[in-house]
Amino acid sequence: MFADKVAATGYYVVVPDFFNGDPYDPRNVDRPIDVWVKDHLPETGFEVSQPIIEALKSKGISTIGAAGFCWGAKTVCELGKSKLIQAAVLAHPSYITVDDINGVNIPIAILGAENDQVTPPEVIKQFEQVLAANSEVDSFVKIFPNVSHGWTIRYDTKDPEAVKASEEARQILLDWFDKHLK
Repeated sequence: MFADKVAATGYYVVVPDFFNGDPYDPRNVDRPIDVWVKDHLPETGFEVSQPIIEALKSKGISTIGAAGFCWGAKTVCELGKSKLIQAAVLAHPSYITVDDINGVNIPIAILGAENDQVTPPEVIKQFEQVLAANSEVDSFVKIFPNVSHGWTIRYDTKDPEAVKASEEARQILLDWFDKHLK
């Protein structure tokens, strides 16, 4: 739904299946996240994404932005370090460290959640400090109040505040890509 709404604004959007048809299911108590992630290491996303980017370039697409939600943050950071993309957005990132952020040398926006136990606001603020120290890289960091990990794509559509937070995140992503890709 988030990707469809971005595509509706005119962007060519690709949503790869990095999990080979095996997404994480929080309802599956027999396979908690720490077990699931062993079969889906975030480090593998970068390698898997390279042929996708090459395919886009072969179609004449010369500027590419990438958004990484949760697990995808690691992939997008690696793409940003390698300059295979021209702009990045991370939403409720996970599996990344200050070192991952430190090497990103393209415009990057990071959207965190106030109630995120995966990547708490304190860690998002560390990312912000690293980015602020590099004046050559345009960056934007926001911690959204009253939301939890996953709020941009997994939220109660009947909750007006949840909908508003997701829509705001999507608008920030669009504005960021408009600024750095067009």
